[in-house]
Amino acid sequence: MKLPAKLSTRQLTLRARLTLIYGGLFMIAGVLLLGVTYVLFNEQLTGGRVIVRGTFLSSPTAGAPQTPGASPSPVPEGVKLPKELYVLNSDGDVLTGPDAERVMREQQAQVRAAATKSLLVQGSIALVIVGGLAAGFGWLVAGRVLAPLHRVTDTARRIAAAPAAGRGLHERIALRGPDDEVKNLADAFDTMVERLDHSFDGQRRFVANASHELRTPLTLGRALVEVAMHRRTASDDVKQLGETLLEINSRHEQLITGLLLLADSEKEITAYPVNLADVITHVVAQLTTEASDSGVELVRQPADAPTQGDALLLERLVHNLVENGIRHNVGAGGWVRVISRTVGEHVEVEVTNTGASVPPYEVEGLFKPFHRLGEDRVVGSKGAGLGLSIVQSVALAHGGSVRAEPREGGGLVIIVRLPVDPG
Repeated sequence: MKLPAKLSTRQLTLRARLTLIYGGLFMIAGVLLLGVTYVLFNEQLTGGRVIVRGTFLSSPTAGAPQTPGASPSPVPEGVKLPKELYVLNSDGDVLTGPDAERVMREQQAQVRAAATKSLLVQGSIALVIVGGLAAGFGWLVAGRVLAPLHRVTDTARRIAAAPAAGRGLHERIALRGPDDEVKNLADAFDTMVERLDHSFDGQRRFVANASHELRTPLTLGRALVEVAMHRRTASDDVKQLGETLLEINSRHEQLITGLLLLADSEKEITAYPVNLADVITHVVAQLTTEASDSGVELVRQPADAPTQGDALLLERLVHNLVENGIRHNVGAGGWVRVISRTVGEHVEVEVTNTGASVPPYEVEGLFKPFHRLGEDRVVGSKGAGLGLSIVQSVALAHGGSVRAEPREGGGLVIIVRLPVDPG
């Protein structure tokens, strides 16, 4: 039965395939060598002289045979043996003519068969033993040759498993050794990672600096608008315009604050013990007024959920989840439930809210920056489109994850999972 190509490729590592190639080539070469040796040996047996288990009898005079059992007389130099062959077999009988030739052919066949069997059997056993040793040696050599590639793979996996896109790019392979293809690959990988590290670092600095620079004119603009609105001579049109400008200014401030949080979540965080139950209690107290104004009921069920991380970022994570649940709700009669709990080696924050139905294929896109759903895509929407993006970024920065799923009847169920604090 033939296995699928993908399955067979996954089962055999590169080291195993190289070992099979080494052992296979050695076995093929050994079989060819054994075959050539057999051919040459067989040819030598066929064309050469074979000594048989009998005694040749000859007489220097008249070609008469000697007495059976007596030692054969040496043949003087220059004297030709008689054309007729005499053979003394192991039973002491003297055979001549066709019988002697038959005995000689039988003995030649026995010698050839014994020699061939010895060559093939012993040669095959030796070939298998040496082939096994060659395969084992090939396994060791392949492991040594592929060791630098394992370093490249391990480094790439650590970078890919980093909680945020820009994390882990400070790692380098720094492979030492001969200037061969593997070292060139490692050096090229280090160069690529270094350029990516500079690129991500520059992007984070640009976002942070731009956000800080934009905050100053927005703060100044808000102060000027408030001064103009509160003048005694301000007309109703000026006050209405000021309220509109303040609302636009507030949206811009939210956008800049979100960009700063995204930039901060990409940095290395300093972890301290934080209990998410306390964070939930604090955030719900902050947003109670906004929920009441929207006609939304806030329900909190804090349970012990100890973790480690940046307290401000974790507070922002919970704040964005609850705020998102309030703003994207049905209004009067709606509710938002916030739960914290410990599940095995993780702690979880679950935020469930009522609201409009969310198609399942739209859920993943909600975590993308500036992504809005349906009617919220208009300019005057309720947020900047960074709330859930910040939630995901903060969760990843703390080694956690976030997932969302549509709630039956409308709204969302969003669960953030973070590592538990073992202490």
